[in-house]
Amino acid sequence: MQKSGRDKFNKIRPLLMFLSKLISFLPLKLKKFLFNLFKGLGGNLGIVLRYILLKGIAKKCGDNVSVHQNVYLLSPENMELGKNISIHPMCYLDATGGLVIGDEVSLAHGVTVMSTTHSYEDMDVPIKYQPISLKKTILKNNIWVGAKSTVLAGVIINDGVVVGASSVVTKIINKNFIVVGSPAKVLKKRRAVYK
Repeated sequence: MQKSGRDKFNKIRPLLMFLSKLISFLPLKLKKFLFNLFKGLGGNLGIVLRYILLKGIAKKCGDNVSVHQNVYLLSPENMELGKNISIHPMCYLDATGGLVIGDEVSLAHGVTVMSTTHSYEDMDVPIKYQPISLKKTILKNNIWVGAKSTVLAGVIINDGVVVGASSVVTKIINKNFIVVGSPAKVLKKRRAVYK
């Protein structure tokens, strides 16, 4: 199993924890401003700076959380992040209603995860002026969400799930399934391969 990112993280972990502690005293607005300022910074330096800032912004942020270039985080102070998470370029994560991401999760480029949705029931009020509903979204452990997929508000994706590229997840996904399509449907159950 390739673990080069984890190995690099472990080598500089004491420094990262020290720097995270230092910036934890900054006001939330300033930390969010700095995170957005460094959003487009590429390479390892960008990943390190975003991690240090996110550690001081999120409700919880585990070790080795890699936020790549040009990821947009809405209300990151409502996020709970496990360890060994990789969020690839161009992802959009809305944590306004609460967002939990467990351990060993990979979000490929262009993934959208929502925790809000529009109300549209009142026929006398334009939809854009109707209230927004907040719904906590949970991605448990050992999940891979394929490129350009969308996870809608209130969804729970259980352990061991693979979401195929360009899928739209609209409901709870049970443990160890591969889902694809719009809306996402079960393709098959993951099975252990013995060599």
